[in-house]
Order: sequence, then C-alpha cells, then structure tokens
Amino acid sequence: MNRLRAFFICLAVVCASLTAPAATAAPSATAGAAPPTAAAPRWEALPVPVTAPEAGVADLAARGPGDAWATGAEQTADGPRPLLLRWDGRAWSRDTTFPGADEPGYLRKIQFVGDEVWIFRNRGEAGEILRWSAGTWSTVEVPEILWWYQDFTAVPGAAWVVGEDENGHHVLHYDGTRWTTQTEPEGVLSYYVIEARSADDAWAAVSRTDSGSQIIHWDGTAWRDVVLPLPPNGNVHRILLERSGRVTLGGRADADGVPRPFLTTFNGHAWQTTYPQIGDNYFYGMVRGPDGALWLPVVSNRAFQSKYARIDGKRTTFSYGPERPNAIDVRPRVLTSAGTSLLAFGTVEIYGSKPNLMSERLGG
Repeated sequence: MNRLRAFFICLAVVCASLTAPAATAAPSATAGAAPPTAAAPRWEALPVPVTAPEAGVADLAARGPGDAWATGAEQTADGPRPLLLRWDGRAWSRDTTFPGADEPGYLRKIQFVGDEVWIFRNRGEAGEILRWSAGTWSTVEVPEILWWYQDFTAVPGAAWVVGEDENGHHVLHYDGTRWTTQTEPEGVLSYYVIEARSADDAWAAVSRTDSGSQIIHWDGTAWRDVVLPLPPNGNVHRILLERSGRVTLGGRADADGVPRPFLTTFNGHAWQTTYPQIGDNYFYGMVRGPDGALWLPVVSNRAFQSKYARIDGKRTTFSYGPERPNAIDVRPRVLTSAGTSLLAFGTVEIYGSKPNLMSERLGG
C-alpha cells in the first residue's frame, strides 16, 4: 500500500510540472552569460548609374559615410568623356554639372583640400584642376601642356602636378595663387606617384635607372633623397601618408623574373620591409581600413566574385564580394574608407557584354 501511495504522489508532481505556465517553467538566464555574437559584415553590391557600354575607373575617395566621389571616363564614338559619380550614403548618382562635362577627356585623382574637393582632369591635351567649393565648381588651369601628366596631389596651401614633355620632367607647384616650377633631384627619369601630408611634407616615388624606385621628399624648401631599404629592383606604386607619422610604401619587386609584392613601412622610428602573400598583385588600390588594417583588391580566383586582401601586420586574410550571375570578370580597382565601412569601385564584365561599372561595400 505504501508503494502504491508513493507512485500516485510522484505522478501528481509530474503532471503539475507539465501543466505549469511557460513563464514559470522557463529557466532564467545565467548571470554574466555572453550575448549572441553578431554576424561578421559581408560585401554587398551597390547599384551604379548606367553609363556607356564601356567605362573605366580612375580614383575613389571619401570624407565620411555619406560623402564619396568616384572618377573615370566612359568610351563614346567620339572618344573618352569624363565620368564623375557621387555617393550620399544611400546611392550612387552621376554628376554632370562641372564645366566641360560633355567635352573630350577624363577625370583622374581626387583630393580633399579643407572643405573643398579637387579633381585632376585631362581636358583634351591640357591639364586642369576641378574645384568643388560650397556647392560651386571652378577650375585651375595647369600652365604647361605636358605629354604625360604622371600624377597630382593637393593639400591646403599647396598642389603638385608631375609630368613630362619634350624638355624632360617637371614638378609644377601651385601655392593657391600662382604656379612655379620646382627644381627636382638630378637624374629623375619618371614619376610613379606623389602624395602630400602638408605644404611642407610631400613624398614622391621616382626612377633614375632601370633598377627600381627611389623616394624623394619635399620639406618646404627643396626636394631631397630619402635613404631607405627598398628591395632591389623594387617599384613603388602606392604611398600612404598618415597623420600619426606612419608612412607605408606598397610596391613590387621582380626576383629572378618572379614578381614579389612588398610593403616598406616607417613607424616614426625605423623602416621595415615585409612581403605579404597576395600573389601577383599591385598595391594601386591600397587603403587603410576603418579596422586599422590595410585593404586592397586582388585578382580573384572566382570569375563571378571579386576578391579582397586584408593585411594586418604579418597576417593576410581574404574575403569575397557578392556573387554576380553570368559574370566572367569582376574587377574592383580602387578602395576607400567611408566612416566604418569600405567602398569599392571597379568594373564587371557580364557574359556577352563589355566591362561596365560596379561598386561594393563592406559594413553598413
């Protein structure tokens, strides 16, 4: 009898627990438990305004999450026409309000000078600077017509244009009022890239022989050689100058016919060279990301997806853009940091068509 009584008591307890309200039956959260981990951001495709069947990208720059600019040219029956697109944080739109937007030529490098936007432009054979200030466009003509405008950079109080004509190479300097020709170090054969951090702090990668790049620096009074341990036969394609004083040179050296990308960095005290494992790629589109790492587009091993390298010290990782149906070549060319996100711009070739513009974003 006692065993039977015990059985019915246990049965009653079990039934009571099964019919109890869910709120009282649910276990309470453990104190101090970690919240669910957020999903890592992924690259997403951004719509781009339709252009001519074949268009190319020259540069991309941003001042924040809602203010980015992209330049290039579209091919028409009458030759290249300048191409300018603007990002407002939600969508890309095309700008055709600048002077001579329908004339032959193309837009190139973008620089932010205080509150203004400066864009170097080839207008036919001549060079000029487009300036966007307080909602209005103006132009600054380059005083000499050069065969080849190799690069351009600008900061508050100074701008430089480097190029070549029948008389050799030139460093043209603009102080906000007038142009002058600066004396360059002897033996310069060509310029790869020029960048500036201030009116008295500019850097350029030049060639003097066929043995690779050399670096020269403007200190406010003269251009002088910078002695640093670049790899033998190394050519510098990108210079990143940061407010912290850090300098990053990205380039490629050919060792016994095998290309070897390299990074030579200055941390304020010493120079160091590393060799990221990114394959046969260039550093033209390299940018410092919002996460503090270096990012650049690389040749993808997937025809239907772009590929990006993230270099953080000695560690290199890769990510892929969104899948694009029927794409046979997705090629981002330039990157920029836009607030907490990365913006990419380049071209995509869909099966049966010529390359056209594409844009992607990592982070929102």
